[in-house]
Amino acid sequence: MELNASRDDIALRGKRGLHFILASIFIWSTIFIIWLLPIKDISTRNFLTFCFTAILLPLAFLISKLIKAEFSTKDNPLNNLGIIFSCNQILYILIAIWIFQAVPEKLIMILAIIFGAHLLPFGWLFKSNAYFVMAIIVSLTAFVIGINFDPIILSVVMIFLEIVFSIWLSFEIKMLNRKSR
Repeated sequence: MELNASRDDIALRGKRGLHFILASIFIWSTIFIIWLLPIKDISTRNFLTFCFTAILLPLAFLISKLIKAEFSTKDNPLNNLGIIFSCNQILYILIAIWIFQAVPEKLIMILAIIFGAHLLPFGWLFKSNAYFVMAIIVSLTAFVIGINFDPIILSVVMIFLEIVFSIWLSFEIKMLNRKSR
């Protein structure tokens, strides 16, 4: 399969990863709730935040079934590249683990920046302006909001940004479906 045809195929069948973005709305909503709880200890809040981010993959898998997106397009040669793009986030988590101890009140900001930054290569893979633009907007907004405001405010902003991102991706998917007919 030719490169551009593979990119179109993975974007179409995987619905540009919309299931992961929808799952992230749930994750950020959970983070918001964790930071609303009357837990005084920031380490406990951060630990709970880390624990709930672990449900992203199974949640994205379930959502992929609901929206009829292929969770993994194993027969597409670019599938492994998409996995590598996702796995770089695991390496960035080392920064978050350090922040957990060194500057615990900024963990949520770092998680949001890591999330935003990891979106950038998916803009190329899925031929998606939404990914390119939201990678920059999410990362910069998370930095500015995270420096100046409480994690509760940042989590609300992230929920809003993820909803906007999901809507934008939905429009891109509709346009891609029309183009592929």
